[in-house]
Amino acid sequence: MADTVGSGTEGKRPRSVRVVLLALMIAMMLAMLDNMIVGTAMPTIVGELGGLEHLSWVVTGYTLATAASTPIWGKVGDMYGRKGAFLSSIVIFLIGSALSGMAQNMGELIGFRAVQGLGAGGLMVGVMAIIGDLIPPRERGKYTGMMAGVMALAMIGGPLVGGTITDNWGWRWSFYINLPLGAVALALVSAVLHLPKKRAQARIDYLGVALLTVGITAIVLVTTWGGSEYAWTSARIMELISIGVAALIGFGFWQTKAAEPVVPLHMFGSRNFTLMSLIGFITGFVMFGATLYLPLYQQSVQGASATNSGLLLLPMLGAMLVTSMVAGRVTTNSGRYKIFPVAGGALMIVGLYLLSLMDTGTTRLTSGVYMAVLGLGMGCLMQVTMLVAQNSVEMKDMGVASSSSTLFRTLGSSFGVAIMGALFNNRVQHVMAERAGAVGKHMTEKSAALDAKHLKMLPGPIRDAYQHAVSAGTHSAFLLGAAVAVVVLIAALFVKEVPLRGGKPSAESGDDVAPVQVVEAV
Repeated sequence: MADTVGSGTEGKRPRSVRVVLLALMIAMMLAMLDNMIVGTAMPTIVGELGGLEHLSWVVTGYTLATAASTPIWGKVGDMYGRKGAFLSSIVIFLIGSALSGMAQNMGELIGFRAVQGLGAGGLMVGVMAIIGDLIPPRERGKYTGMMAGVMALAMIGGPLVGGTITDNWGWRWSFYINLPLGAVALALVSAVLHLPKKRAQARIDYLGVALLTVGITAIVLVTTWGGSEYAWTSARIMELISIGVAALIGFGFWQTKAAEPVVPLHMFGSRNFTLMSLIGFITGFVMFGATLYLPLYQQSVQGASATNSGLLLLPMLGAMLVTSMVAGRVTTNSGRYKIFPVAGGALMIVGLYLLSLMDTGTTRLTSGVYMAVLGLGMGCLMQVTMLVAQNSVEMKDMGVASSSSTLFRTLGSSFGVAIMGALFNNRVQHVMAERAGAVGKHMTEKSAALDAKHLKMLPGPIRDAYQHAVSAGTHSAFLLGAAVAVVVLIAALFVKEVPLRGGKPSAESGDDVAPVQVVEAV
């Protein structure tokens, strides 16, 4: 028995659609959990495989492959069918996971992590684009809210799961754990998801793919290496910036000529799509910077353990989850959404400013309240940006719209971590030199972040100086975040509240979305 789910479908969702959504949530969990789990296992991995000098490439290789492949997966899904592209991305991710678990040296691990990243680039895009096919925008809010909940759960549970797996089963299982979860997602999607088959006559724009890959790779390397591996003004960073800018300019020019462009530039003719891309970039900038430096502050200044610092993020992540769910429900019931990016931008500015006020005397309760305010702001923005971006394009561009939104958020996170990190490190080193003299300067000249083990070994005066330095560093980083978040509020004010497709159909609505076939689960 088959159920047809189209844009005008009302009432209760078929059970088969809910099964597909479960599979999509598992796939998103795979993409979000992986870096969180692996990050916890990295000290153990380095202890066994060696290659400490290549440690950053375990993350960078994955991030590069993810960012570069994201828009390509979206375009492939639009041209050749969403289901096949999504299943392929899961398979590649699982192959990369299995190979990573079997790695015998750091070089192999970096290469296999890149394979994982290629698959991961299609997971998030596939999830959002399939939701875009299955659920009309008017009803989509409550489901994207659920996806935001999965993201929050991954951020909270990732470090805990990673630590438990590494301690009890060994670090290789931090990769192998993906295999059973991925198998379940594969089985569910294969069994119950039946989207209309596509076969585009046009060929993939290989030149566009190459130019975009080079441009994104150069950008990610600049944000990863700048201020750490190489000075921001070094010849290597300048070369990468030049290559990245040239490649992206060339890509933009070629997209106006290509028969089947990877990123159709006409989408940016939509005011809402352009604004949501900008808002998504800033949201990624702020969110990943906050989740990186808040635990560092909690461990270094408030004395929390690595595990507890993850739990102490609950006020922010919990508020983000609740607000995202509420925003989704309200959007579904009313069809109105502009209030959420406006409120989200305002709350984000306030939350980041409050976090910038933290010092060595700030209590965990106070910092928890500040984090909750930031979480409320991010919850208003997390999924509404994707929802409005998808509503701003035609159904044939759903994949590239989803991938572009995901890409902008990914690039925002890279810039956020790099720029906030450079500011944080510079401030910590300055305060350490000021308070602890040459000893303090020498201690933080390579890295401004000390782990709990080394922090406990410091003499009292030096430890006190370091805690003040970290407080000063987080103050600068979050103050920068607050200033950047002003852009979100300004952009949100210019959003035009276009009615969401998929409400009650009318002759005037012009909604013409192809129905989606979903086979009822046995």
